[in-house]
Amino acid sequence: MKALVTGGAGFIGSHLVDVLLENQFEVTVLDNFSTGRALNLDHVKKNINLVECDLSVQGDWIKKFQSVDYVFHIAALADIVPSIQNPEGYFQSNVTATLNVLQASRHQNVKRFVYAASSSCYGIPDVYPTPETSPILPQYPYALTKRMGEELVMHWAQVYKFPALSLRFFNVYGPRSRTSGTYGAVFGVFLAQKLAGKPYTVVGDGKQTRDFTYVRDVAEAIYAAAKSDKTGEIYNVGSGATISVNRIVELLKGEVIYIPKRPGEPDSTFADITKIKKDLGWSPKISIEIGIGELLKNIDYWKEAPVWTPDKIATATSDWFKYLGGSNS
Repeated sequence: MKALVTGGAGFIGSHLVDVLLENQFEVTVLDNFSTGRALNLDHVKKNINLVECDLSVQGDWIKKFQSVDYVFHIAALADIVPSIQNPEGYFQSNVTATLNVLQASRHQNVKRFVYAASSSCYGIPDVYPTPETSPILPQYPYALTKRMGEELVMHWAQVYKFPALSLRFFNVYGPRSRTSGTYGAVFGVFLAQKLAGKPYTVVGDGKQTRDFTYVRDVAEAIYAAAKSDKTGEIYNVGSGATISVNRIVELLKGEVIYIPKRPGEPDSTFADITKIKKDLGWSPKISIEIGIGELLKNIDYWKEAPVWTPDKIATATSDWFKYLGGSNS
């Protein structure tokens, strides 16, 4: 079987590549390396076909879809603040590129298409745990563009009978996660601070809870989606539990500095994973304690990551407060 992974040099994509190779797939990776790193694939580079390309622009990369059985569209621009500053770039990467990948996949009659969506589409939910039927209330351009990509995928499944599924990820963490960014990469921020001997910057009072989902579990969920016979469905992918940010820094051990809460951030994220358990037979396996242990074993990955201080974060997130409300004073 042949699989194509967009964004395969990134955090989640590279772990998916591992799972596919373990299951004897021939794997092609398409990545523009805007956030992905060749280092993430060093251990498998002899076993894959790696192509650097821009999916938002038509090009020779389309030929790579020939004879492919499964397409996994993981590539995207993430992070809140850059999406506020550069909505055009996020539209190109998360919407236009998704359309291009969908069309390339449809024209080659792939057996299965799996889209990596985001739980950020729920905004600040009213219900916890949050089911897939909850209102869609994106709070910033990143969340909006990921939802627009998902709508394209679902529309193609409906109109063209295209065999596609969408998975909404909740707070994915683990080895190879991004080493920069003031949001969405909280463990990366904390681990860089730990290596530098600096205090952890915790947003708000730290009592907010998150559904942190280990990346290997997420990769297994993507694989389960590919092997199912479902189509036109959306599934939450979460850990089935929540943990406070204060508890996270307790497990990491170290001094803490609390910084102002940012607008548009929910007090909790908590996925209702009843549907994916029932339909796909997938369940998370890795506890937060084990997951953090794996992060600490691989902490050197973050040795060149930027070290965020309260002042740097306030500067970097000034547009967040400017456009979404609140005060950063």
